[in-house]
Parts: sequence; C-alpha cells; structure tokens
Amino acid sequence: MPVRVLLAVILAIPVSFAQISPFPRPSYFREVYSRPATTVQLQDPLHLKDFVVNGRLELSLKHYLELVMANNTDVQIQLLSLETPRNAIMRALSTWDPMTSASFSDTRSSAPSVTALAGASTSISLSQPASFAYSQTLPSGTQYTVGFTASKNSTNSTFATLNPYISSGLSIGFSQPLIRNRGYYVNHINLMMARSRYRISDYTLRNQLLQMVNTAENAYWDLVQARENLRVAESARKLADDSLKLSQKELELGALSPLDIYNPEQQLATADLGVSQAKFALEQTENALRKQIGADLDPAIRKLPVELTEPVETTVASGMTEPEQEAQKAMQIRPDLKAAMQALDVDELGIGSARNELLPNLTVSASYQTQGIGGVFYPSSTTLIGGTAQSLAPIPGGFGDSLTQLFGFGYPVYSFGLNLSLPIRSHAAAADMADALVQKKRDALTIRTTQQQIRLSILNAVSNVRSSQESVKLALVAKDFAAKYLDAENQKYQLGIDPMQFVLQAQNSLTQAESNVVQAQVGLRRNVLNLLTQTGELLDERGIVVQ
Repeated sequence: MPVRVLLAVILAIPVSFAQISPFPRPSYFREVYSRPATTVQLQDPLHLKDFVVNGRLELSLKHYLELVMANNTDVQIQLLSLETPRNAIMRALSTWDPMTSASFSDTRSSAPSVTALAGASTSISLSQPASFAYSQTLPSGTQYTVGFTASKNSTNSTFATLNPYISSGLSIGFSQPLIRNRGYYVNHINLMMARSRYRISDYTLRNQLLQMVNTAENAYWDLVQARENLRVAESARKLADDSLKLSQKELELGALSPLDIYNPEQQLATADLGVSQAKFALEQTENALRKQIGADLDPAIRKLPVELTEPVETTVASGMTEPEQEAQKAMQIRPDLKAAMQALDVDELGIGSARNELLPNLTVSASYQTQGIGGVFYPSSTTLIGGTAQSLAPIPGGFGDSLTQLFGFGYPVYSFGLNLSLPIRSHAAAADMADALVQKKRDALTIRTTQQQIRLSILNAVSNVRSSQESVKLALVAKDFAAKYLDAENQKYQLGIDPMQFVLQAQNSLTQAESNVVQAQVGLRRNVLNLLTQTGELLDERGIVVQ
C-alpha cells in the first residue's frame, strides 16, 4: 500500500500542474529516442514529360512558369529560408516548457568504531535518498516548483532511535517578479520578435521570388528573341546566296566584271558568320531555359528541342501607364517595403526589452513544505515489569507512517521572502537602449529611402512601357513601308527598270523590318514584366501562390 501511495504522488504532481505536455504519450518517446533522418533525397524534376509533343518540349508561358516553380533549384532553396525563422518561434516557446526531474542514489559506507559503546567493531550505514520535482515558468513570469523527497537511512548502531530512519517531504514554492520581467508583454517579447522576424522572412521570400520569376520569364523571351535573330540571319544568308548566284550568272554572260564578284562572295561569307553566331547564341539561351525548369537534370528531356508557343503580341492596360496610380499600388503591395515596415515592430520590441533591463529586479517568493518520518523505533531504556527489568520491544513502522504524517500536514514549514537587485549604474543596459533607439531611426530612414526608390523605379518602368508601345507602333509602320518597297521593286524588276539585286535588298529590308517588330514586341513584354515586378503584382498576375 505505501508503494502505491508513493507512485500516485509521483504521477499526480506533474499531472496536477502541467498545462499541455506530450509526456508520457508514446509520441514523446518516439520523438526523443528515434534516430533523426539525416539522409537528403532530392526528387526528380516534375511534370516535364507532360509537355513533350512529337519529340519536342512545347511550353506556353503559363506552363513554363509552372515548371519553374516546381523544379527550379534556386526557388526550392529560397522556400527553405522560412524554416529557420519558423524554428526560432518554436525555440522562443521553450521559455514556458515544463521540466520534470528525478534523482535517486544509494550510498553504503563502513567505518571503524571510535568507541567500545558502539556495540560493533565496524560501523555500517546505508543512505538511499530520492527526489522528484516539477517546475515551470508561466506566461506572466511566475515560476513555480513542486517537489517530493524521500530518504531511507539505516545503520548497525544500537544507539539509533529509528533504524531504519525514513523521511518524506512535499514542497510547493513560487517566485514572482514585481518590477523587471513582470507581466505578459515583457515575458513574450522574444516570442513576438521571433514572429515578427518570421513575417520579415516571408516578405523577403516573396521579394526574392519576384526577382526569380522575373529572371525566369526574361529567359523565356531571350529564347524567343534568339530564334528571331536566327531567322533574320538565315534570311540574310539566303538573300546573300541568291545575290551571289545572280552575280555569277551575270559574270558568265559577260555583264559583270570578274573584279566585281568578290563583293557578293564577301557578303555571303559575312552572312554565314552571322548565322553561325546566331545558332550558338540560340543554343546558349536554350540551355539557360532548360536550367530554369530543371530539364537539364533529366537525360531524356535535356536533348529535346524546345518550342515556345506564347505569342509575343500583348496589350497594356490603360491604368499601367499612369505613374501615380502604379506608385500607390506599389506602396501597398511591394514585399520589400512591408519587410522594412515590419522591422519597426521588431525595433519597438527591442526597445521594450532594453527598458526592462534598466529596471530594478524585485522578486517575491513563498513556499510551503510538509514532512513526515517513519521507521522501526528502538526504545533507549528498560522498564520494570513485575519487579523484573526488561527491555522494551522495537515498535514496527515504515514508509506508510512517514506518508501519513506527510499528508496529515501536521508539520508544516512556511517561508516568505523578497529579493531586490538594484543596479546603481548599468552601462550595458543603457548602451542596449541607445542601440535600440538608433536601430529604430535607421529602419525608419530605410523605409523612406525604399519608398523613394520604389517611386523612381515605377516612373522609369512606366516610361519604358510607353517607349515600348511607341516602338511597336513605329516598327509596324516601318514594316508596312518595307512591304510597299518590296512590291515596288518587284514591279520595277518586271518592267526591266531595276536589276534583281534591288529586289533582294528590298526583301532583306522587309525581313529586318519584321524582325524589328518582333524585337519591339518582346521589348514591350519585358518592360511590362519589369513594371509588374516593380509594383509587386507579378506573382498574382502569373497565378503563383506562396504557401
């Protein structure tokens, strides 16, 4: 029965005072004693095969960005950047983690007797103390401790009154800060700072993703532009080849001097050089695009040619050319500005923490203890029974007697105390306060310069969009004139007014004009992309959700 009572007390102490504790759930032991998984397994690129059509990798802009977000290694690295500040929140919660401790020791000692009255030539003693304690800090700063102690001591001495001597004790104590570290706010500063830093990391992640999506989409348009450059180079090469053939016929007919054949030959060689350079530039842009979507990691996909299906033509909403409207939008959306503003919250918390360190430390503490003893009692004298001196028999006892006295609360011990720590001068705390104030001012100035930079970038981005719109209009006009010029040269050639070489030049002009239209449209796409990046709308416009 005493053993059951002891176990009940040991288990009741933590259960009575704990708030929410995973111990002794089975999951607690699995988490504590299981070996952590340290092997990192990287998954293969996803969904690439879904866009393979007729031996080609066909990608619209939407599908391309989906593959970028799913497979781009740099994006995955950035997504992991939130894990550390998330773990910092968990670490800040450790301030209120409950703690249970238990101890037991067994000490047996023997020593020679120092007097003949000891009753034995060797003194032998056994000590077996045990203790159990539960402690926790509450959100208000209050610290409490509940403890249970038990001890058993026995000896071979005949002079011991209780042998074995069993004692037990139960104690409950608390301490409460009255000035420094008092209250919910002060004790939650570290947790609130961790949460604010997590929000800053989240805004920083969004800003990084904005730049990465911008870079990835520019890689898409780089490939479009490189292919257009190759088309122009091949067209110029074909025209140079036709011009050379025409010159060779004129040379055969005697209409051309042998010294004039070198110019068309040199033009063809220059055109061949342009085609070669355009092909290598196209290869490089294709490799860069494959890296963006992780296609370079798949041996079966990396060899496939890439076909981009997104049209370069685009329209610009009328509101996107209003600089003030776009600037106001950016002030509300830009994640880097939100991160700078969130830093002010961290500064306020830092000032509160520094102010707390300047305060005196006055703590009130109180405790209550109850105790009990037990064991086999040996009377120390003899008594006369029927005229005969007889020794009294030992009175049996044990741990149950000790617990009975303990929970009878007949032997209480009360204590109360005040502890004051008054800093006469604290240079460290004063320096921390000064640093906190300087940091807040620096962050406030950072917000101002960020706002100024955002406004300037918006003005430049809107100006570039307008310039691209005008360039597209003028390129279309030039293309129309080039088509009319080619039609006129064809009519002249049919009438025998101009030679065939003029027709070839007109064809080259039309091809270049068509290329200029595409280049202008790609430029408009890039500038619209840059404007969406500067306003912070790019992720929403592309349907990218950060979870």
